[in-house]
Amino acid sequence: MTHDPLGVGEQPEPIDPDVVPAIDVGGALMPAVGLGTFGSDAVDAHTVADSVVGAVRLGYRHLDCARVYGNEAQIGRALRRLDADGIGRDQLWITSKVWNDRHHDVERSCEDSLRDLGVDHLDLFLVHWPFPNHHEPGVDVGSRDHDAQPYVHERYMDTWAQMERLVDRGLVRSIGTSNMTVPKLERVVADARIAPVANEMELHPHFQQPELFAWCVERGIQPIGFSPLGSPGRPERDRTDEDSDPMSDPVVRDLAESHGVHPASICIAWAVQRGQVPIPFSTNPRNQRANLLASTMRLTSDEMQTIADADRDCRLIKGQVFLWRDGQDWRDLWDVDGRIAT
Repeated sequence: MTHDPLGVGEQPEPIDPDVVPAIDVGGALMPAVGLGTFGSDAVDAHTVADSVVGAVRLGYRHLDCARVYGNEAQIGRALRRLDADGIGRDQLWITSKVWNDRHHDVERSCEDSLRDLGVDHLDLFLVHWPFPNHHEPGVDVGSRDHDAQPYVHERYMDTWAQMERLVDRGLVRSIGTSNMTVPKLERVVADARIAPVANEMELHPHFQQPELFAWCVERGIQPIGFSPLGSPGRPERDRTDEDSDPMSDPVVRDLAESHGVHPASICIAWAVQRGQVPIPFSTNPRNQRANLLASTMRLTSDEMQTIADADRDCRLIKGQVFLWRDGQDWRDLWDVDGRIAT
């Protein structure tokens, strides 16, 4: 057993990182399970950073960070602790993201992330949302940026050109998108000098996004799935009466029972086997280990099809705080009719 930096007892035995599958993304190998670092306005930055130390010691080598999470400086200190353990930068995949209020200043935002994380480059840098609409931490669902705007392609491509310069400067290995739709991605791919290598999006058994998923895969854009367990700790503003819980689905629970694992492990195993990269968030060492170990599970084709049939098209992270006009429906953010809403 190894020491647990969270101070809650002894950690379980680590997993050899080499047994975790990896996927070629932009010419580099991305571990097929990452550790999310968004504390959902509830887990403080120091706790998240301590959980990073424990998770990497357990075998994680993929960290999904973002400027807006407000904890990159603390994670940077965690990385220095790990470096002292002999787990250096070259053994890690580190992703970060530019937040909505820095679309006009991408390069400086990236430099800020590099400084706080204490690294000289990122493996992947994403545009966190396609809208330049900011909100403060902890706001309710009715909060709106007074200067909120819809997606404007020309403005987004100005942001993307700054992303491309980061690649030119060697500050990031690859660039990608997040929270995008097929209509938006079609235009970005057509106009980009450096195409996105990944799109981070909500993916779990109750929200499989088959059209967007297939579109990305066919074009060599790696799907990365946030909320792979249904985000049980998501902020209150992201909860509605229509929400469902994939870990409570009878199909998932029956499979978990037959394999002798927690339903979370089925969600992770399904995601990895489908070809997306899940990034579950947890500060519990045993849950972290179980999530990582699930990447080595194999489900049968019939079991995979059973989960595919359980899709409910239930988006949990609806993004209402990014709307730009009074009286809008959250679906306007997601181009559900195949057109970019204005």
